[in-house]
Amino acid sequence: MKRILPVIVISQFFCTSLWFAGNAIMANIIRQFHIVPAYLAYLTSIVQSGFICGTLVFALLSIADRFSPSRVFFACAIIAAGINLTISINGINLSGLITCRFLTGFFLAGIYPVGMKIASDHYQQGLGKSLGFLVGALVLGTAFPHFLKSMTNGLPWKYVIFSTSLLSALGGTAMVLLVPDGPNRKPGQKLNLAACLTGFRKPQFRAAAFGYFGHMWELYAFWVFVPVILAAYNARYPLADLNVPLLSFAIIASGSLSCVFSGVISQSLGAKRTATIALSISCVCCLVSPLLLFSSSPIVLIIFLFIWGLAVIADSPMFSTLVAQNAPAETKGTALTIVNCIGFAVTIGSIQLINALRTTTNAQYIYILLAIGPVLGLLALTRGK
Repeated sequence: MKRILPVIVISQFFCTSLWFAGNAIMANIIRQFHIVPAYLAYLTSIVQSGFICGTLVFALLSIADRFSPSRVFFACAIIAAGINLTISINGINLSGLITCRFLTGFFLAGIYPVGMKIASDHYQQGLGKSLGFLVGALVLGTAFPHFLKSMTNGLPWKYVIFSTSLLSALGGTAMVLLVPDGPNRKPGQKLNLAACLTGFRKPQFRAAAFGYFGHMWELYAFWVFVPVILAAYNARYPLADLNVPLLSFAIIASGSLSCVFSGVISQSLGAKRTATIALSISCVCCLVSPLLLFSSSPIVLIIFLFIWGLAVIADSPMFSTLVAQNAPAETKGTALTIVNCIGFAVTIGSIQLINALRTTTNAQYIYILLAIGPVLGLLALTRGK
């Protein structure tokens, strides 16, 4: 039915708004808990850690293959919304904040990869195009808390938390009410703890998975440090007075357009070729970043960050398409989940590496390290047959 993909996309957008809810209100968290600004990287890594643990559990138990994916999505969306809402409780301490963000990440494991599983069950033909829209929704959802923050300046920071929790609840409800199990779903009824590894026996699956891992080394580190890059530019050139929350939203959200575009052109170019082109462009952005991050012209910086923001995510739906197409049908949901699990584990390494090494003196050059992932990802793609 024509409504299926729009509902999946909107639900994914609503629910993934939980992901960076903490990042958008980081300035308020710093003031409330008296922590250093560098804590942003740790707060993000806590969510990623929760997501990794969640995807590992979901993959080992084959949750998305053994149970109705729409119901799994709904349950996780409601639980994650409630946990996110807990952040707004008066008197919550730092340990409580960390626990809430970890558990939010844990239940996001039942949203993002399960949403892709639902889409692949409905759209075997034109899967790249469908996942282009779906990953675009993830990008928009990830960026949306920054937009909410920019629109609620002067209001209590808790409004961002209230809004993202409400959106998640609405997204989960829409999914369970309006999206039935897809015609291509092949449920796996038996628990098989080794099912998550079966896909890696195929060279095409391994190439797609390792290409995705290289892509993830760059992606979330870029998203996390976009506000940091903009704030550093303001510190270097105070007259620029860049609107950090609004620009962060726009730069990250622009990637939703490139996801849709890559999904469309993959119909003619193919998923692998499209992924290779996008990963190559983002690799070049990493390598030339020292030349442009502190350009005397803010327009040059902003244009460059938009180009990077477009390229850095455009390959993501293509890698998910390649993984889904080359995974065993009966363990497709599990395969998508375990690849997500490993990919997000990689993001912690890059985020923490940049956070540990970054100083005011090397801020212009540090992001060249992000090129490591795209280079290795391109090698994996070229070796896959």
